[in-house]
Amino acid sequence: MAAVGRLAGVSQVTVSRALSHPEKVSPDTLQRIRDAIEATGFVPNALAGALASKRSHLISALVPSLTNIVYASFIATFSAQLRSHGYQVLLSETGFDTTSEQDLIATHLSRRPDAMLLTGIHHSQQARRSLLGADIPVVEVWDITDSPIDMCVGFNHVDAGRAVANFLYEQGHKNAATITANDERALRRQSAFSETFTQLSGNAVLNSNTGGPASIGAGRRALAHLIDDTGFQRGAVFCSSDLLAHGVLIEARARGLCVPGDMAVMGFGDQDFARDLEPALTTVAIDRLALGSVAAEALLARLVRPDTKQSIFDLGFKILRRASA
Repeated sequence: MAAVGRLAGVSQVTVSRALSHPEKVSPDTLQRIRDAIEATGFVPNALAGALASKRSHLISALVPSLTNIVYASFIATFSAQLRSHGYQVLLSETGFDTTSEQDLIATHLSRRPDAMLLTGIHHSQQARRSLLGADIPVVEVWDITDSPIDMCVGFNHVDAGRAVANFLYEQGHKNAATITANDERALRRQSAFSETFTQLSGNAVLNSNTGGPASIGAGRRALAHLIDDTGFQRGAVFCSSDLLAHGVLIEARARGLCVPGDMAVMGFGDQDFARDLEPALTTVAIDRLALGSVAAEALLARLVRPDTKQSIFDLGFKILRRASA
């Protein structure tokens, strides 16, 4: 600011006043300061301004994956809505590791965000303590709980798993298997599905955990394992994501199996490609755009009115029946 002041022929105090209260500076002086800022490439210290105003106009957002369309789509809606209200989103990728999330929460809090979005409801105890101590609005998305840190927007994963089990059983399937990525929420859906389907059919469900994130290759390898190592060939396969289900469809075709004749395949997430697969993929849809929009609205409401009462927003889910099941 001292360099800008020298170029504009004003004091550093006047430069500061022009940045924070431009209406208090004469038009001529303000223009000279703006010209000097452009000439020097000066970027105001937002953190210093935040300390003075107690607002950074930054919203932190932590998601497991930046490349997965399931997360990217609701973050796009979330960010757009916040930008329209003068906020910018500081985004980081956590993977599916609570320790990484804990470290990133600490890093983001050091930037003094006005609020924070987290994915899921399971966090380390240290992360929860840090967030409660920060005393800022927090919204947890893609899940719901009766005891959120502050607010949660999502759906019940256990109910989704049970609903899929009922759906596939009602289609006449008596045998089933699951293919699940190594993700806490996916494992909850898998457990609920297996328990419900076993109760309905009297037959144990075969479960395959990929041991890592979802991918087409992981889906192919998991189905190959189920067929080669357990003898599974006829029945329903419930995958924790559409990516895994896509891999299952490829592997089934490579082995000469008919879908849905020999094997019904069901995904989760209703990704953009799901309806265009052959056969079109039966899946569970979550309104991702609504997820991002409601999460943004919840944070904005809390920032304006800290005593806002509603804290749980259950958006539900929908089973989309297509040709694969």
